[in-house]
Amino acid sequence: MPAIKTPIPSGVNAVTSFDEREVNAAVELLRNPSRLFRHRGGEPTNADLFEKRACELTGAKHALMVNSGTSALTCVLAGLDVGPGDDVIVPAYTYIATAACVMNVGAIPILAEIDDSLGMDPADFERKITPYTKAVIVTHMQGVPSHMGALREIARKHGIKVVEDCCQAIGARYNGVYCGVESDAFAWSLNYFKTITCGEGGVAFLSDERGFAKAVCQSDPANLMWKSGLIDENTKPFSRGGYRISELSAAIARVQLEKLEGIVAKTRALKKRLLSGLNAPKNYTLQCVGDPEGDAGISFAVIGKSPEQTKALTVALAEEGLRVGSAYNEGFPDRHIYAYWDSLMEYGAPTAAGYPWKDPAYKGEVKYSRDMCPKTLDILNRCLRVGIHFGMSETNMDEIAQAFNAADARV
Repeated sequence: MPAIKTPIPSGVNAVTSFDEREVNAAVELLRNPSRLFRHRGGEPTNADLFEKRACELTGAKHALMVNSGTSALTCVLAGLDVGPGDDVIVPAYTYIATAACVMNVGAIPILAEIDDSLGMDPADFERKITPYTKAVIVTHMQGVPSHMGALREIARKHGIKVVEDCCQAIGARYNGVYCGVESDAFAWSLNYFKTITCGEGGVAFLSDERGFAKAVCQSDPANLMWKSGLIDENTKPFSRGGYRISELSAAIARVQLEKLEGIVAKTRALKKRLLSGLNAPKNYTLQCVGDPEGDAGISFAVIGKSPEQTKALTVALAEEGLRVGSAYNEGFPDRHIYAYWDSLMEYGAPTAAGYPWKDPAYKGEVKYSRDMCPKTLDILNRCLRVGIHFGMSETNMDEIAQAFNAADARV
């Protein structure tokens, strides 16, 4: 009899946690449509209150709600003075938005390999530093903190700003501190698939007041008319994107934010339950998790010892009722894998001027190819992953562990 006897519920963390509180928050606004605008003079709005609460919860100094995680990362880079002529190192395994935000500010993304944490490889990060490197964006994929100690040390040595892409890792911690807080800046995504959601939304967090003022300028051409007193005599105001968050989104996000610790406590407990049920593996190794206590617990990943063993595990797991596939394969163009970022691989530009690749401010040289990060592709070709969400049970975890044990014993 297959190990999986109990149906594994579909769903994602945030939506699974929805109840009448989100409904009531939205309905209250719709019944008072005069309150739908993001700014209302001196009266604090839902977005204002979310920003304040997010700083209280995480320990961050400044927070700005915007309309997506991509916008949040773009605001963060603008706040750190990243622009034309600069290189920004990004991991080869992350959502395409991590590279797109670099191009949004006119800078050039440089790709670095991942390691068995599925996060940026510190050694390759250092190898990829150029004379033009201004910042690095470290992504905590699927809620697992990257090797921040080593990455920050390398960045400090070379005078590079550190941005943490926490879009998939809201609630994750590193050495007891919310991911991102001890770096120069970080970002959250409130997209449908994330740990908490309002459908679409994002939050830019910056440690520096001047940088925050620049992020505000980036986010909305007229924002300084509403957020007065941010710009000092050393900072010129400027107008760029239109990333303003909807009050309706902010109202839902406020409810979700209060649920965050409870959601992550449950997913962490579920993942620990799964891990405790595993036998010592023969044909795979577990994903390296540098801070197991800080892991958000929303993903369980293993790395097969060879492509052949990984394929055999996939077949055996299917026989146990658990259908998983390797992260990198020809049948599924995953936009989290650099090789499928066509706009980057083909130097896509909005006009014939070739911006940002041919910007006269850029003095570096960058070359992309779909096989340029072989270590990343090899790891992902051997990586099997199971998502964990708020709606799953301990029984689900026990049966998934049994499925891996049975499959591993047969391969």
